[in-house]
Amino acid sequence: MDYHALGLKCGIEIHQQLDTREKLFCNCPTRLRETSESNLEFYRYLRAAPSEMGEVDRAAAEEVKIQRKYIYKAYDSTCLVENDEEPPRRLNRDALDIALTLAKMLRMQTVDELHTMRKIVVDGSNTTGFQRTALVATDGFIECDGRVGIDVLCLEEEAAQKISEDGESVTYSLDRLGIPLVEIGTAPDIRTPRQAREVAAYIGMVLRSTGRVKRGLGTIRQDVNISIANGARVEIKGVQELDLLPLIVEREVERQVNLLKVRDELLRRNARVPSEIVDLTDVFQETGSRVLRRTLDGGGVILGVRLEGFGGLVGRELVSGRRLGSEFSDHAKKSGAGGIFHTDELPGYGITEEEVERVRGVLGAGQDDCVVLVGDEESRAMGAIRSVLDRARAAIRGVPEEVRRALPNGSSAYMRPLPGAARMYPETDVPPVAITEEYLEGITVPELLAEKKERFKEEYGLNEELARLIALSDHAETFETIIKAVPEAKPGMIIRTLHTTLEELAKTGHKTERIRREDLIELFRENARGKIPNEAIEDLLKRVTEDPPRRMSEVLREFESTSLERDDINELIERVVTERSEFVREHGLHAVGPLMGVLMKDLRGKMSGEEVSRMLRERIEAHLNE
Repeated sequence: MDYHALGLKCGIEIHQQLDTREKLFCNCPTRLRETSESNLEFYRYLRAAPSEMGEVDRAAAEEVKIQRKYIYKAYDSTCLVENDEEPPRRLNRDALDIALTLAKMLRMQTVDELHTMRKIVVDGSNTTGFQRTALVATDGFIECDGRVGIDVLCLEEEAAQKISEDGESVTYSLDRLGIPLVEIGTAPDIRTPRQAREVAAYIGMVLRSTGRVKRGLGTIRQDVNISIANGARVEIKGVQELDLLPLIVEREVERQVNLLKVRDELLRRNARVPSEIVDLTDVFQETGSRVLRRTLDGGGVILGVRLEGFGGLVGRELVSGRRLGSEFSDHAKKSGAGGIFHTDELPGYGITEEEVERVRGVLGAGQDDCVVLVGDEESRAMGAIRSVLDRARAAIRGVPEEVRRALPNGSSAYMRPLPGAARMYPETDVPPVAITEEYLEGITVPELLAEKKERFKEEYGLNEELARLIALSDHAETFETIIKAVPEAKPGMIIRTLHTTLEELAKTGHKTERIRREDLIELFRENARGKIPNEAIEDLLKRVTEDPPRRMSEVLREFESTSLERDDINELIERVVTERSEFVREHGLHAVGPLMGVLMKDLRGKMSGEEVSRMLRERIEAHLNE
């Protein structure tokens, strides 16, 4: 696609959990728990309240169309603040320091005074019905395939984690609620899907450069705002994978292009959406459709509407696997219904051609029309069919502004309308924080990981792969500490030990937290002196992690006392070569490989394989010349 001609505008919002000991507005720890550890459970019902101006936010109004029970699991590590039974404490200054560090790194203008606001959220993810958030900085930029503005940086509390849901209730875990989070929003300066990924990757690198953000699945997520000329701004939430971002942008552009084509065709047909909703329950009294049969047997109804001029368009594909009918169905589901049927896909699903014709007859639908059916309990069915009518009217106008959720295949599904200004109002329980020049001067800016990688290549002679591996890892500081203390150590060996050996030991249950930097320095000092072979490093580290805890100095003394003298090793090599004299004479120096396997059974960890190989080669050459 020609994204410039289409007028693509794209912006990204990145949400990243901060690695602080305490939550944003209380002293509870920021660690996650297993739901089986919950020692308290309670529930709430939420509703949308008017703002100070008397307006109800449209996204909140949509969310409460169906009343759900919200169940919360609490723990001994959560408090009354999470339960909304106690006012919040003062804002976590450690989290604010991290946010201000990021503001400096992104060249942003910080606010003079930080005020906490309430952002209405009534999907149950907050026990309060709102999320606390504070604007920290504005008007920054990055250079990433061109200048991209950074419009806002906010400090806010993480939402509760959804555990399960059914038609009547949603269960959340409160361990995640209140973890400090930064939201970084770019200007709509991104012009291609590829650039969207590059910008997200760059901001992610900036975040990790602080060394103060949480890592792992669910700790960072991207939302993408996308629009094209004559389309509309659509926010797609919950993009977990960086590599999915370009596809998300591509498919949303494709969806909007095709929605505009549908609009043009509807206008050409003079399509209209009547308000009349017809009860078609009698038409299906003898139906063989299992879905409709279950609805009728449960006392439900089947309602239908005629969409004039929509025939053939409701079933038209907008993006792979998603049709206009899928959009209608998403809206119906928000009212609690299971979905919809429409005549562009019927007969089917057990509904016969005869039943379709009877429905068309009752509604007076022609071949250019489309009939949409909803079967459910009466109030849910009525809410769902009205939602379909609203979405059909929006189709005649073009592309509706809305919030959508990302799907694994790169497409998206409707969630709710875009929120408006009515969702924000002041938080009166949290005092403001002055951001003075003196305060800002005390905030130090760390080295960017990208710059650190290049420095590692230059200072330590690392190749691109090793420099990137250590610079982007959590071991970069430890690596530099060791290499500065032991300049003669081999950088590659240190990196492999930190990144591979220690992580493998941790995976197999060894208590690697017992290994101090001083232990590593001592180990690599002896390794650089040739007293510890590379092959012995893993075993020595294992010994430090065992019970009872020991220091590396003790382990090294023990290793030295059990090490073989060079004369002992020469004697072993002599014996192996002599016992296999015929094999050696037949294969010559090609015997080195097989005999190394025999020798290293006894010598692994006691002498480097390189040294053993050299000694063995010398002995074989001497044997052949005898």
